[in-house]
Amino acid sequence: MTDGGRAARRPNVIVFFTDQQRADTLGVTGNPSGLTPNLDRMAGRGTMFEAACASNPVCAPSRAAVLTGRYPTEAGVHNNLMPLDPSIPTLGQIYQEAGYRTGYIGKWHLGSTNPVPREERQGYDHWLASNLLEFTSDAYRTVVYDDDGTPVELPGYRADGITDAAIRFIAESSDEPFFLFVSLLEPHHQNETDNYPAPEVYEKAFKDAWVPPDLAALGGTAPQHLPGYYGQVKRLDECMGRLRDVLVSLEIDGDTIVTYTSDHGAHFKTRNDEYKRSCHDASIRVPLLMEGPGIAAGRRVESPVCTVDLAPTLLEASGLARPEGMRDRSLLRDHGLDEDVFIQVSEAETGRALRTRRWKYHVVADLEGDPATTDAYRELELFDVSIDPYELDNLIDSEGHRDVAEQLRARLCSRVLEIEGIEPSIIKFGGQGRPLRSVEPTVRLSGLRGERFGHQGPRRTEVVR
Repeated sequence: MTDGGRAARRPNVIVFFTDQQRADTLGVTGNPSGLTPNLDRMAGRGTMFEAACASNPVCAPSRAAVLTGRYPTEAGVHNNLMPLDPSIPTLGQIYQEAGYRTGYIGKWHLGSTNPVPREERQGYDHWLASNLLEFTSDAYRTVVYDDDGTPVELPGYRADGITDAAIRFIAESSDEPFFLFVSLLEPHHQNETDNYPAPEVYEKAFKDAWVPPDLAALGGTAPQHLPGYYGQVKRLDECMGRLRDVLVSLEIDGDTIVTYTSDHGAHFKTRNDEYKRSCHDASIRVPLLMEGPGIAAGRRVESPVCTVDLAPTLLEASGLARPEGMRDRSLLRDHGLDEDVFIQVSEAETGRALRTRRWKYHVVADLEGDPATTDAYRELELFDVSIDPYELDNLIDSEGHRDVAEQLRARLCSRVLEIEGIEPSIIKFGGQGRPLRSVEPTVRLSGLRGERFGHQGPRRTEVVR
């Protein structure tokens, strides 16, 4: 294809999506452990969002928001057990209808079963995925399902196997515009063993690495799990580097928009009895980097942004129309950004939060209510993230901060009404329970585990070529 032909076509789009990755794992966000040289270079080539937040710190709700550009309650997916409504337009369908070759590889987590039925795949020409990849794989055995629903075993370390499959898709699609969503499991824990299995070479490489202040102060499982977690992040960065090398090799790096982000973070059992499902930045802040045609190089965005805005941003960068019902905020221009991000929390608690440049305001409701229709909350936490970025000093009972809490309460009520169509009531903090450094678990999580390697029938092994 000639350079002129390339210039005339719409850009390729790749979303490199990780699972449970904290924002502070990157060198450009201050981690001194040397985990992400490829991502650090990507931040220089493109745009970095320094306070990117997930819409909900739970896998399926966050993924639904990223793919539809709607908040989880708008998309009808406010917990992990709810499949995405096939009638809601997704990025896959929109790009497919625009003439792109579309591909989805890795973890889906928005279907009703494994293999994911064709009618629940939401617009992908090429499919190599597992609904719950954490239950059909471990570190060195990865089973996904192809277009026909046949199990396919990908050789190598799990992140490498998924990346190899993505590279094959890119090589096969480089002569036509393509949209590829690569969804990796790392750095998620291995559910049935409750550990973070790094590649063998990195199993002990980060045992003395830097520990974020919240994990150092609050305990949890970081002492045994953070080294493996860091090893997983290191391999993710290497996978991202390999994918970038392929774009350069095929001479399509200048034609391709690449986004790197995650569904949510990880607090290592410091805020409740598992790893996410809390409003704290450890749970909601994620890496968000973009580069490619139409993406400003060297731009750093300090305003809080939400990953629910990724879909309309990619569509604008691709010159495609946004469907009705999708959020209309683009991250391409500073003047379109708000000064706060709205967060929905579900499963371990029914909560809502507001994240501004300076403040985090968090309210919770009775778990007996429906998380999608709850209208009564009580204040629980207030943090000044400008001086307390790891949220160790809860100010909700401070009389000196009462005016701040009142202002944030009014703004949060406005956001709930705007997004959920509900006019909520929020009881201000008045001694109804002590202020907490961390949200204590109100319920033990249950019903969220799946069957490991639950596939049936023959499978084939996909060989790396």
